[in-house]
Amino acid sequence: MARRYGPTVDSDGDGQPYDSDLMAAVGELGSALRELVDASVRTTVPAAVLRAAAAEARAATARLAAGRRPPTQLPSLDDPLVFRRVYNPVSGVGSAIAPPLSISRTADGVAAEATLGLAYEGPPGYVHGGVSSLLMDQLLGSAAIAAGLWGMTVRLELDYRGPVPLSTPLQLRSRVVEAAGRKCVVTGEIATAADPERVLVAARGVFVMPREEVHATYFGAITDASGRHAPPGRPTDATALAERP
Repeated sequence: MARRYGPTVDSDGDGQPYDSDLMAAVGELGSALRELVDASVRTTVPAAVLRAAAAEARAATARLAAGRRPPTQLPSLDDPLVFRRVYNPVSGVGSAIAPPLSISRTADGVAAEATLGLAYEGPPGYVHGGVSSLLMDQLLGSAAIAAGLWGMTVRLELDYRGPVPLSTPLQLRSRVVEAAGRKCVVTGEIATAADPERVLVAARGVFVMPREEVHATYFGAITDASGRHAPPGRPTDATALAERP
């Protein structure tokens, strides 16, 4: 039997096909980097070991830096139209700082679960307030998408009702509460999975779809991985949404 060489092509829904082997490799590196970040904030090894690890990290950085894309060029695995963003800082499988968060549809919006380690620490033992804001911005935007809407964040308000514990399963939820014209209002909350009715962080966001001329100003320079002009039709950073019963 003849052996076929070249990338294995896969696709998700109506999105553009992608190299599944490259996707797997990006996910493997992202997972390894998240493990490295976690180890780096937990370690108690002596200075000599830290310096040796730093040298190894710089060597890996040099290998990866052999090929770089400019900020205006989308990664080859990305497809904004189906919200596939592999380096999203909240949900991207290739991101070293993403939990990553897996977001699913619910009856009234979206939900996600996460357990955050020491890399996300603010007050000792608890999640940094800015990380809670980052997660809720992503989740609120995803709820807008699930409702057939989209937009860019123009206002995000958080009510910190209690500290969010580290190394604890968390439950995040969000839903659209108002929509008119180019604007929608979305609310959400963070709680522990063990006590989902006790809200620790409540959020309210306003998302607005840019006018056509503003859209062109914001995204007119964006290209695809081959360098072709390809501004996203819906300039959102939300991730794909899985169906949840």
